[in-house]
Amino acid sequence: MNILFLCTGNSCRSILAEATFNHLAPTGWKAMSAGSQPTGKVHPRSLALLQREGIAVDGLHSKSWENLPFAADVVITVCSNAAGETCPAYLGPAVRAHWGVDDPARATGTEADIEAAFGTAFDVLRRRIETFLALPIAELAHDRSRLQAELDRIGTP
Repeated sequence: MNILFLCTGNSCRSILAEATFNHLAPTGWKAMSAGSQPTGKVHPRSLALLQREGIAVDGLHSKSWENLPFAADVVITVCSNAAGETCPAYLGPAVRAHWGVDDPARATGTEADIEAAFGTAFDVLRRRIETFLALPIAELAHDRSRLQAELDRIGTP
């Protein structure tokens, strides 16, 4: 199963999700991330957080959704509608879900406040990914409507 985590800038949340999913997923599963308007760089705090969590960061880079190496079976947007962000619309045949997460790159305040925002985004994404990976995917792969319902449930706060 191929998963695409999609965001606008592809510098924080979608990168955190891609790396975390690939770290936790069984063999044969692959996640990638992309942006509709990629910033061209991964936020240094995202890389530092992943490294602290023992998750590989090799090869992570901000990229466009226009040149992806494989087609996605599932596309999950991670932009936060509550923050007034507009998530890109993916037009492929994949099952689509929205798992909104506040953008830690927009966090303000003290260093501790900003670090906490990155930690919160990571924790939310990790919990959702773990919940997704615990699903009976072999069954759900043949029932798109059930898979859709489960993905929507996971993304509901």
